[in-house]
Amino acid sequence: MSTLNVLGICGSLREDSRNMGMLRYAQAHAPADMQISIADLREVPFFVRNELKSPAVETLLRQFAEADAFIFACPEYNYSIAPALKNALDWASRAEDNKLLANKPAAMFGAGGGMGSSRAQHHLRQVTAALNIHLLNKPEVYANAFSESFAADGTLVDAKLQGYLLKQLDALQAWAERLR
Repeated sequence: MSTLNVLGICGSLREDSRNMGMLRYAQAHAPADMQISIADLREVPFFVRNELKSPAVETLLRQFAEADAFIFACPEYNYSIAPALKNALDWASRAEDNKLLANKPAAMFGAGGGMGSSRAQHHLRQVTAALNIHLLNKPEVYANAFSESFAADGTLVDAKLQGYLLKQLDALQAWAERLR
């Protein structure tokens, strides 16, 4: 199998976010045949139909085009998806025939309050279904962002949660191979 190019997209824009910490852990510990790059959404403007694309949007769309699969780090804002994550998907969905997203495999995980990011992940499942992204069903990974699983800078330090994340990466790799 050739290298699986995965685009990681984090809905939180904070450098010290727990979701970004999980995504960085995934990037640093990806399986041998998986390469994870992380999109920078901080300069991506909100999607407006027929508006000119900024350099940040052009970069993001190129990253979507080059990706074989996606990982969504999904924080929960007011029981739903973070605007930055949804905005990135909205920009990519406007490509002709949805070619940047359709039929590509994806996984998601997230950290949030008491229930992790379970409600946001449920909403993200609805969005990915509409975009014809083939989201991995299991294993699910939810984390309490306010637990000792994370250092103050957002780094994932909990071995059990790290193990869940690694299992999900292995499952994503197998899922992508099945879909190829």
